[in-house]
Amino acid sequence: MKVLQIQSPGNFEILEVDPPIPGPGQVLLKVLAVTTCPHWDMHIFDGQPMFPGVPLSYPYTLGQPGHEGCGEVVCCGEGISEFHPGQRVCMWRDSGHHVQGCYAEYVVKEAWELVPIPDDARPEHWAPFELAMCVSVHIQLAEKLDLVQGRSVAVSGLGPAGLICIQLLRCAGAASVAGIDPNPMRRRLALQAGADRVIDPSDPSFASLPKRGQKGCFDTAFDCAGNPKAVSAAMKMTSSLVVLFAVQREPYIFTPDLWGGLMLAGAQPHTREGALYARDRILTGGLDLSLIVSEVMPLGDYSRAIGLLKSQQALKVAFIP
Repeated sequence: MKVLQIQSPGNFEILEVDPPIPGPGQVLLKVLAVTTCPHWDMHIFDGQPMFPGVPLSYPYTLGQPGHEGCGEVVCCGEGISEFHPGQRVCMWRDSGHHVQGCYAEYVVKEAWELVPIPDDARPEHWAPFELAMCVSVHIQLAEKLDLVQGRSVAVSGLGPAGLICIQLLRCAGAASVAGIDPNPMRRRLALQAGADRVIDPSDPSFASLPKRGQKGCFDTAFDCAGNPKAVSAAMKMTSSLVVLFAVQREPYIFTPDLWGGLMLAGAQPHTREGALYARDRILTGGLDLSLIVSEVMPLGDYSRAIGLLKSQQALKVAFIP
């Protein structure tokens, strides 16, 4: 089978290797589509760890960092009865980068990491399903705190996660959703995703938006940018909860004026419950992952895909191995 391997920063090869064999509790999948996880791909391809301080060595693990995929069951290992050959599934969990990834024609997954999807599902539109699960568990947290339904919500950072977040907030009954991003293309996509309004943080009027304690401030905010300035602005404009979804690489400063009533929530555990939550909303039409897939191309065009991600000409790229 063909599999991508990053040999060194900026260099990759498509190798020919034997397909993996599923063990007990595992499933062999033919990968129908796999999408980039932009920050993972850009960091690993550039020789930078995704998380500060984590050791990084090359050649990188076969098929990695590909972990968002849709596939078709080829065969099952011992003890698997819930899946059958020919069935379409999505991978809801990143198995880790110590095992072969999904930038390959075939991959082995633990059965419990898969959820069934319709036979007529378009693979490239379902491939980002793992990200939908990641966002869903954060929406579920805010729902448990009764800070979504009927509330005014802001989403800062309108990349793939932000656009999923907007759609899920609409499904969850938010009274209003505002999208914040300096990129005009992404602001337009946010309106397509269901945002009531979009805001350019580089516009001078941004500084005059209502602050905490003032009429018209946000009840809840989701940070999908990971930028300290964006997080600071979200905290100053939000009365109750700021959910820090994006990977944090720099300190966020909680200033004295924020004391009293504001909750901060960091990354939430990834769960099958979150995966089923996302799948239900896709099946009922509330969540459309095709909105975040900008390009479809063969795996051999990996370098071109990275360039599109870096220039923000693409949100995600889907590969057909």
